[in-house]
Amino acid sequence: MHRARLVPPPEIEHRSDNEILHRAREFYEAMQRRRTIRDFSSRAVAREVIEYCIAAAGSAPNGANLQPWHFVAVSDPAVKREIRVAAEAEEKEFYEKRAPAAWLEALAPLGTDSRKPFLEVAPWLIAVFAQPFRILPDGTRSKTYYAIESVGIATGLLVTAVHTCGLTALTHTPSPMGFLNRILGRPAHEKPFVLLVVGHPAEHALVPDITRKPLQEISSFLTGASE
Repeated sequence: MHRARLVPPPEIEHRSDNEILHRAREFYEAMQRRRTIRDFSSRAVAREVIEYCIAAAGSAPNGANLQPWHFVAVSDPAVKREIRVAAEAEEKEFYEKRAPAAWLEALAPLGTDSRKPFLEVAPWLIAVFAQPFRILPDGTRSKTYYAIESVGIATGLLVTAVHTCGLTALTHTPSPMGFLNRILGRPAHEKPFVLLVVGHPAEHALVPDITRKPLQEISSFLTGASE
């Protein structure tokens, strides 16, 4: 068994309690402005921007540092068209035949349907794949650990990175998503996790009039008597 090689962490800037609180409030306010966008502009986004966002996602904590993810960024119009055709076929089947009535009722306030023009209009699609197994040099499979949880955290960082640099994103999950392996040439042991649509919002983009649950409803605090 290999012994752990430990090194000092990257330098962390020490801030006062007031500075920390200010940063927390500032980040909260920035993320409150994040909304899922379905109306995209065709305005180009530089590849380098997407590279930085994916690299940030790759810094996510993960099981045993096996980094069980792969990101495929697509700007090729022909590939985006192929993805749209395949995704809309699955979505049409979902809305017309597979979706339970309760699910369709839950989706109704969002105004979604099987049409997904954003898959072609937006300048970038980022397909995120999870790797429940990895292939070793001798060709055998070896299990990864907490793959779905790790990829979920990485995707959260990716969405945050996209928003932070001034872009908008949509998490798209047609079911099933196996067509992404075929179209994007990914191996069978990788499982599509989400298709992230990235770009600028259209000039007259609209979003559903919905609210977020308040802090009191989504959290509990267990504190000592001195707090």
